[in-house]
Amino acid sequence: MAIPFVRQFDFEYGRLDTLSPLIARVIADNPGPFTFTGTGVYIIGGGAAVAVIDPGPDTPRHREALSRALEGRRVSHVLLTHHHLDHSPLAKPLAAEHSCKVYGYPLEPLSAGANAVPLEAGYDLSYKPDTPLKCGDIIEGEGWTLEALHTPGHTSNHMCFALLEENVLFTGDHIMGWSTSVVSPPDGHMGDYLASLERVKARAFERLWPTHGTSIDAPDAFIGAYIAHRRAREDQILAAINNGLTRIGDMVASIYKDVDKRLHPAAAHSVLAHLIHMQETGRVTIKNEAEDQAAEDPAGTASLKSQYRAEL
Repeated sequence: MAIPFVRQFDFEYGRLDTLSPLIARVIADNPGPFTFTGTGVYIIGGGAAVAVIDPGPDTPRHREALSRALEGRRVSHVLLTHHHLDHSPLAKPLAAEHSCKVYGYPLEPLSAGANAVPLEAGYDLSYKPDTPLKCGDIIEGEGWTLEALHTPGHTSNHMCFALLEENVLFTGDHIMGWSTSVVSPPDGHMGDYLASLERVKARAFERLWPTHGTSIDAPDAFIGAYIAHRRAREDQILAAINNGLTRIGDMVASIYKDVDKRLHPAAAHSVLAHLIHMQETGRVTIKNEAEDQAAEDPAGTASLKSQYRAEL
């Protein structure tokens, strides 16, 4: 089943777009192979006090654009989906400016080497919410109610937020309309990711609002295609192993031959995530033939393509 990606939509950097009576968005000028057109910052609420989801990068241009969008309004809550640099760095400055708190799922302290070879925007090493959230927590404001949904997979601390008044979900990087999400071990986990997708699908939201790109207006079919894509990817990996391609680098070169080569390092991590999940479910065995390199390469990225070998 092909994923019905939506890659065309009307936007301008820094422009405040009203998407519904309770939702507005400003897109940061940080486009790239992992951020698409840039980080979409959601402003929740129709009154004087609003919440902001994923304030985005702390750059002068974006900070000024968000300040204009919020003029005359008070931010009562700053909410984070996860700890990547295209999502969370502006959270603390924005909260300080409005004398409010930052909310997010807690995370073990990150070291500078945790993302030694960046696959996306990189980790925000300063990520530390003032108020830790758990799955099912309710955050209320002036005319709006958000429910926190823990959706691990892309990262261990990934949160989505359901706007109960409109039955829509802000999906961060968990589900994106323009692309699949990167799942990179050890923080990312494919088994958790697939289970999280099923839980979101079961909620029957009317619309999904990802941080990158535009809305997903038929969530059930879209998430079904997302899950089917992951299952098909595992079938491709099994076929590659059957054809003698036991190294991740060889699998990526074959399976992702039509994909931008700039994305191949991330693809290698997703293949590893699939292999770990497939080993956990008894379908393959993977062997790390270079464990002694771990001290020199904590992220496992430099040697990833040749480090692991898979067997049926």
